[in-house]
Formats: sequence, C-alpha cells, structure tokens
Amino acid sequence: MLAAMPPTPTPTPAPGAPRVRERGDACPGALRLHSADDGHLARLRLPAGRLTVRQVEVMARAAETLGDGRISVTSRGNAELRGLAGDCGAELAALLAEAGLLPSPTHERVRNIVASPAAGLDGLGAADVQLWARELDERLCAAPWAAALSGRFLFVLDDGRGDVTGLGGDVTLVAVAPGAALLRLGDRTVRVAAADAPRAALAAARAFLTAAREAGTGAWRVRELPEGSGVDVRAALTTAGIASEPVREPLPPHGAPPALAPGPLGPAALHVLAPLGRFTAGRLRALLPADEVRFTPWRGAVVVGADPGRLPALEAHGLITRPDSPWVGVSACTGRPGCAKSLADVRADAVPGRPGLPVHYSGCERRCGHPHGDWVDVLAAPGGGYLVDGAPVPRTDLTPAVTTARTAPRTAPRTTR
Repeated sequence: MLAAMPPTPTPTPAPGAPRVRERGDACPGALRLHSADDGHLARLRLPAGRLTVRQVEVMARAAETLGDGRISVTSRGNAELRGLAGDCGAELAALLAEAGLLPSPTHERVRNIVASPAAGLDGLGAADVQLWARELDERLCAAPWAAALSGRFLFVLDDGRGDVTGLGGDVTLVAVAPGAALLRLGDRTVRVAAADAPRAALAAARAFLTAAREAGTGAWRVRELPEGSGVDVRAALTTAGIASEPVREPLPPHGAPPALAPGPLGPAALHVLAPLGRFTAGRLRALLPADEVRFTPWRGAVVVGADPGRLPALEAHGLITRPDSPWVGVSACTGRPGCAKSLADVRADAVPGRPGLPVHYSGCERRCGHPHGDWVDVLAAPGGGYLVDGAPVPRTDLTPAVTTARTAPRTAPRTTR
C-alpha cells in the first residue's frame, strides 16, 4: 500500500499559457492513501455512485472499524473514508475487493463516472444511462492503456434531463431520442448511436491520451490541453469502428446543472441528502433495505426500491428529505482539525441561511469540493471570521450574511474563484 504525501501544487500558468504538469497525479484512491491531520484518507471510486446492499454494509463497517465512523460523499458521487490508520491499507483493500468495490487495482483511481442518479426510476430521460455506466466501467477496467488516465479525468453520462451535463466532464454523453447520444469532448460534439455510447466514450478518452502525449505538457484533463492541440473525435471514433456525425449546435457550456431535489423519485425510489455531505455509518445503514443505493453529485443518495412512506424515518435519522430544507445545497470542505491548511473548523461554523443558491464553506483558498456553476463562497479568513463572496463577516454574523448572499439577485454569476 502506498500513502501519498501531500502533493506540491503545480503553479498556475500565466494567462494564455498552457498548464504544464511536471509530476504524476497524486490523487488519492482506495490503494493510494493520503496522509491528513486526522489520519489517512481513502477515496473510493463508485461508477454512477452505485452500491449494492452488501457494499453499503461493507462501507459502513470499514468506516466504523478502520476509520472515524463517517463516509463523505464527493461532488462526483464517490466516497471518502477518513481517520484511517497508516497500516490499515491491506485490510481495507481486502474488505473492498471481497465486496466487489475494487475490480481492478491498476484502474481503481480512473473509474470516475457520473451518471444521472434518477435514470430509469421516474419515467424521465431518454435512456437508462446507469446501464451505460456499467458497460463503460467494464470496458475501462479491461483496457490496459486506460490506467494512464489521471485520477481526475471524468466521464459524465446524462440521460437527457440535463442534471449532470454541466458537471465539468472531460467526456460527456447525453442521451437523446430516438436511440442516439451526443458526445462532447472539449468544444467538439458529435452524434452516435445509443448502443455505441459507452464504446464511444472510451474511444474519446483514448484520443485525449494521445493528444496529451503529443502536447508534452502532462495534461490531466481535456481543458488543460494547449491551444491548437484539439482532439479529432470523429477520427478516433472511426478508428474504433463507430459511426458518428457532427452536431451543428453543441451541448450547452459547462454551467450550474439543476440539482436533484430530495424527496420521492417515482413510486419506488427516494433521494435524501447527507448533512454537509457526510453520512455516519448509522445513517448509511438507515438507507436499507433497498434494491441498491446510488450516491449523487449533490452529496446524497438515491435509495432504489424504497417507498416514499420511509421519508419520515430517514428524516428522524438526521437526513435531509425535503426540498425546502435550508440545508439543501450547503456543503463544506473538511476544515480543521482534519486538514492542516484550513484556517477554521468550517463544518462547526456552517449555517444554512434561507434556501437559495448553493453555498460552500472553505477553510482555505483551495476551496476543495466547491460546487459547479454559481454559488456563495464562504471562505475562512486569517485571524478569524470569514469572507462571504469577498466581504469580511464576523463568525457571529454568518447567518444573515449567508442568507442575503443566497437570496440576493445577481448581475453576473460568480463562478470563478
């Protein structure tokens, strides 16, 4: 087992200059643990956020017996275990492998696949992209070259409702009727048959790797490719034996996607949110019984096979079950004492304000885990207090300041931090 040292950040390039990655990607995984102030951290990739009942129980047990008893859900629907001992790597790996959560040790960090969490459950969408996600994951793990992808490279599969299209995917697939999909890589969009969609996504990722090697800048993401080194998506698909045609009107640019609201999803599924994106082991087990559980990019879980009548019991466990809850859209980084870079215990200081724009509490200027699109930026300041969208605010005045920021009209989205 490897425990990654905290990586040295790559300097931000000058405007117009390409980013040059001079080191390998040190993104944590299930086998590459990251050292933090509260112990070691493991990040578990969960394609489409999917967990079987057995895997839910194993994850809860791992959190209790090896970690701090909590499971954090990331903005990609993956899971993090914290507070791990440095020598628990072999035991953790054995638990995960036995439960089917570690199908490929060589590829475990590149299985970053987000898919519309409600696909196939509520009658919306043009295709069940959860099925695409399973096929893509199998093909990804079976391709030796795919292990060279960065642990940050992201596949996004949208069933046509537009809930995950704007989540910043490197390769984005959107289901469209009848029986087709749009594939976006960078600023190129093409149409392929729905049956070819998972193969097409993998072919596009391989074309990116080729372009990244030719550019020589060590790019981890498509947006890091130097100007002029675009990927010829159609040529890559033709080589893979996949028919495609260009699309005149590309997919909308990356922006704030509509979050899936907590509550019922059709007659036999529910969506609940974890407060500040963290489940305790007990709250995770409270999701059972279920046919399966799907972690969502909004730091919650879809419970498949659950009757809406279970919502009051889940709320009693401290989960967010109503769309009008002021805690919907409130997230935070790890903060103190878990992160040495943080200036504050942001989770203890977090307040919701009234419902409105998403709000994210950050302990330092890295703003780890912040939402996509427009959001309220609450940043810990040196010496105490916070900056709310850049304005100094004492800790005692956070509630009114955050309420105003979440509900005030904006002349322009604040999306760049």
